[in-house]
Amino acid sequence: MLDVPRLRVLRTVVAKGSVRAAAAALDYTPSAVSQQLTSLQRETGLRLVERVGRGIEPTAAARVLAAEAESLFQALSRVEGLVRDLRDGRTGSLSIGYLASAGATWLPEVVATLLAEFPRLRIDLRLAEPVDTQRAETDLALFIESPGRRPPELTRVCLLAQDPYFVVVRESDPLAGLARVPLAALAERGWIDNELENGPCRQVLLSACAEAGFCPRFTVETHDYRTAITFAGTGIGITVVPGLGIGRLPEGLVARPVVEPVPVRRVCVAIREAVAEHPATLRALELLRSAVASDPPGR
Repeated sequence: MLDVPRLRVLRTVVAKGSVRAAAAALDYTPSAVSQQLTSLQRETGLRLVERVGRGIEPTAAARVLAAEAESLFQALSRVEGLVRDLRDGRTGSLSIGYLASAGATWLPEVVATLLAEFPRLRIDLRLAEPVDTQRAETDLALFIESPGRRPPELTRVCLLAQDPYFVVVRESDPLAGLARVPLAALAERGWIDNELENGPCRQVLLSACAEAGFCPRFTVETHDYRTAITFAGTGIGITVVPGLGIGRLPEGLVARPVVEPVPVRRVCVAIREAVAEHPATLRALELLRSAVASDPPGR
């Protein structure tokens, strides 16, 4: 294996035409340049310099070797540039697993800013529903904390937001006149389900209902917040939705916070340890926190 720094010295000697000129360009002493050339001659078995008058000049073999090595130095330059980009977060990819509710609320602005600041970064968005499925497979994943369930190994976990629940009813419903709705007031109402499975979001709500002394009576089963909200507009039942899942309500509907007790889901982010210090990851986390602060759940 040829020594690349010595090849670089040879390339400079050929380009400059003399050892002294190459030494000045490389900030070496002429003696150090001569030593590098002598070592390279031993490695290659070629005569690379010859004495001319009181100095030495590259031989024809040296000129051919330097010319052939040019493509090597071009490739090395590209690799060095790639290393700088990777170190500064200007290239590569970042995969983000997201919840449908949080994705619609926070991610558009976060992703737009990331791409503006890291134009060579590829962002891979993956819908993580059920909420836990992508946590071990993505660089950064939003999820709902589930008591007793440990995060995947080699990840860091940060709390992003406390997301309280709201009841969605028609404007003509007596509950619409309340500033806050006690959970017990919903005990005799028909509920419209809005969860895909019995995951942490439903468990938060069911635990709060149990604390209030009842179990919800689900009369219609849907699998997403938007559909459940639309059904609530018909008056066939009420639906209770996390603040992040409400979005823009259809005309004629209102959302009121649920209290006594207050059901709250904890929105967290898991960060893969291998990319935790990458500039793009750190910036993504900063942007997510800023998005939560400027548009908190249930505002």
